[in-house]
Amino acid sequence: MIKIDLDTAALEKEVRDWDQNEVKSFLAKQREKKDQFYTSGGFPVKRVYTALDVKDTPLDDVGLPGRFPFTRGPYPTMYRSRNWTMRQIAGFGTGEDTNKRFKYLISQGQTGLSVDFDMPTLMGYDSDHPMSEGEVGREGVAIDTVADMEALFDQIDLEKISVSMTINPSAWILLAMYVVLAEKRGFDLNKLSGTIQADILKEYMAQKEYCFPIEPSVRIVRDCITYCARNMKRYNPINISGYHISEAGSSPLHEVAFTLCNLITYVEEVTKTGMKVDEFAPRLAFFFVCQNDFFEEIAKFRAVRRAYARILRDRFGAKNPESMRLRFHCQTAAASLTRPQYKINIIRTAFQALSAVLGGAQSLHTNGMDEAFAIPTEEAMKIALRTQQIIADETGAANVVDPLGGSYFLESLTNDYEKKIFEIIEEVDKLGGTIKLIRESWFQKHIADYAYETALKKQTGDKTVIGVNAYVDKDEKFDVELHPHDPTTEERQIKRLQRVRKERDNAKVNALLEQLVQVAEDESKNIMPVTIELVRAGASMGDIIERLKKLWGTYRENPVF
Repeated sequence: MIKIDLDTAALEKEVRDWDQNEVKSFLAKQREKKDQFYTSGGFPVKRVYTALDVKDTPLDDVGLPGRFPFTRGPYPTMYRSRNWTMRQIAGFGTGEDTNKRFKYLISQGQTGLSVDFDMPTLMGYDSDHPMSEGEVGREGVAIDTVADMEALFDQIDLEKISVSMTINPSAWILLAMYVVLAEKRGFDLNKLSGTIQADILKEYMAQKEYCFPIEPSVRIVRDCITYCARNMKRYNPINISGYHISEAGSSPLHEVAFTLCNLITYVEEVTKTGMKVDEFAPRLAFFFVCQNDFFEEIAKFRAVRRAYARILRDRFGAKNPESMRLRFHCQTAAASLTRPQYKINIIRTAFQALSAVLGGAQSLHTNGMDEAFAIPTEEAMKIALRTQQIIADETGAANVVDPLGGSYFLESLTNDYEKKIFEIIEEVDKLGGTIKLIRESWFQKHIADYAYETALKKQTGDKTVIGVNAYVDKDEKFDVELHPHDPTTEERQIKRLQRVRKERDNAKVNALLEQLVQVAEDESKNIMPVTIELVRAGASMGDIIERLKKLWGTYRENPVF
């Protein structure tokens, strides 16, 4: 147990005396702002915390960085050895357009790339599909074929910089294109680092970007994980994501607990193939949000790291410490950004980023001040990147590993979070598991309920949003410079797609599409190898998705309220 200097009885007596004298006397003169304080996630917050609040915490629960249960960080030296990866997301227009933004960000000191894709690409539609009209390259980069990937990463050494791709239902096709591009340029697949998001379960829960029913979609995730474990030793085949669960309106607790429910499902699916957990778990990665409640977010990150370690060891029998070491990318909260007084988004983002660093993130994206309006401008991205660099190089926050560890408040809140996480996982198990509860809209209802409660609190002023319901500037005039959308994007993108179709061997593509269907029909086979050959032959994303829709069908949610 944690050892305290005073014995328990003496400390309890001192706290009671303080409460009955100093506190009571002061409250008679000036009341507190509320009768009860809570974190944003609904955890009650006491006036003060002492050693009494952590007296029952085993010392092993806190531990040391780089040692089980990794509460204090996944690595022993953390940022003293290397800063987190500064990974500003970018994506708009064609591959050439986004490539210019990548090179600008790299020139400004960015250390990792993160790709945003347009809606047609996310949903598996080619740019000339009727559903794509008006959306090509508008809110992300358009990718139809491997030729677009070549333009996207032109003159960028993929062995020296990690690349994250934020895409889910069609993620395996983007991974196949990435493999083909790397092989064409002579790169060693085992030296490539980065991730595809590929977390399809949270799409059914929260973001609603999906192509196929749940089972074949999870099978594709399984195939990505097993393929990468055997062919791309440094690559993360999935980024299990709480970020979008949070952005859909969930509580911070549900963000991490639901994410771990999804993790459990994926691990179960992969181990069914006969692959041992220690073969693939070291390359599982996570993606969380960092909201405004500073200490709650730090506690959340510490708790989910500890919970993950115990799940992998105790539930799945992992023996390799690398398998139990949760690593996560973090993004500051887009949902917290406001149009009114938009420049103060810089301040919000800075505090959110600092809590991500104090919580031990491995990778970080800081939002641009103008993202409530449009894709951020270069100036906004530069300020966002400089925010990270100031935290890393000027504040001293990165010089000590887990500098808030041992705080009575933080350790108590970390314990509360872990306890609640496991209570939710136990409930999901008892009710039939993640996939069953997605179908019943169990997760969706929890997210919607919290989102509704939050909206009411903002409306009534119970939840303060500066510039929106407090300190409002009624005479504000927006002088924001918006990122322009190039009206030629769609035409340029479709021309390249048509050229690829004209130049490829269509007979070979059709034969491979038939082979794709045969592989998809046999669940014991891995879908990645044939997909790689398809994109190498010039098949488009739409070719692949549409053929599989004929086999698997599509998914329609059945909302339950």
